Amino acid sequence: MNKAPIRLGPMALLLTVISICLTILAILTFTTARADLRLAQKYAETVQARYAIEKDGQTYLAGLNAGREEAPEPDEDGVLRVDIERGGYLLHIALLDDGHGGWDVTSWRHEKTWEQKETIDNLWSGSFGKGE
Repeated sequence: MNKAPIRLGPMALLLTVISICLTILAILTFTTARADLRLAQKYAETVQARYAIEKDGQTYLAGLNAGREEAPEPDEDGVLRVDIERGGYLLHIALLDDGHGGWDVTSWRHEKTWEQKETIDNLWSGSFGKGE
């Protein structure tokens, strides 16, 4: 009987290419998942900080309406301005006396404090002279 030889060269090459492609895709999937996890954790921290400062503002307003909090002096327009800071966030509250012993909210604004880095690496100074 005459048997045809089995040629494994092209098949081995194809399997090698497929395994390399699958390995690269697995590495990309893993790194993308880690980046998504870090981003989700950062977003969760941001949301928790914003809700915490929102709670502080609502607690302050409830205490002010119930008479537990002492109101600071209003400005010349009669608007009471209060700033609450927590976790790098700032809540600006502006209140106006409603005439019935309560307060109307005229402004409720969140801010995030931001500080610029001292130096920016590899930034051109705008000069062509030596030593600058």
